[in-house]
Amino acid sequence: MKIVIVDYKAGNVQSVLFALERLGAQATVTSNAEEIQSADKVIFPGVGEASSAMRALKVNNLDQLLPTLTQPFLGVCLGMQLLCQHSEEGDTVMLGIIPVPVKKFDAAVKVPHMGWNNLHHLKSDLFTGINEDEYAYFVHSFYAPVTEHTIAQSSYPEPFSAALQYKNFYAVQFHTEKSGPAGAHILQNFLNL
Repeated sequence: MKIVIVDYKAGNVQSVLFALERLGAQATVTSNAEEIQSADKVIFPGVGEASSAMRALKVNNLDQLLPTLTQPFLGVCLGMQLLCQHSEEGDTVMLGIIPVPVKKFDAAVKVPHMGWNNLHHLKSDLFTGINEDEYAYFVHSFYAPVTEHTIAQSSYPEPFSAALQYKNFYAVQFHTEKSGPAGAHILQNFLNL
């Protein structure tokens, strides 16, 4: 199986690479369109700020390529948000793959939402073998609201999408690579899709 981690200089690629290696999987880190298109599985990690990340994607025309992919695709953290339509972070137009907006947490809560939080309302093969109320590790100041594309929820304090799915695109707001055994299990489930 050929696994590609998309490198657009805004992702925590090394952490994801190490997590895959712990599972016995090898991956290529690349921004090369042909390598990404020919992959069996694509992982799209991300940390940082939305508008900067979108600018970085445009440098290699990845903003045009990624929406055309048909293989199983996993966005992680900012990688999830970038798959959405629009972010309130910098009033940024995103990739528009998943028809969901990205909003800023209410001013009444401390941001970023950082640390361990429960996953519930699990609705996808991505979560096979994961217990309801399992913990995952989050670090984010913006969120996707709960919609028909939500496949897992968390709360801070209101419910938000901890994971989304639209066609072959799966996305998690939490860091699978930092979420211990549960995160490793979810990553393995993605590889098994």
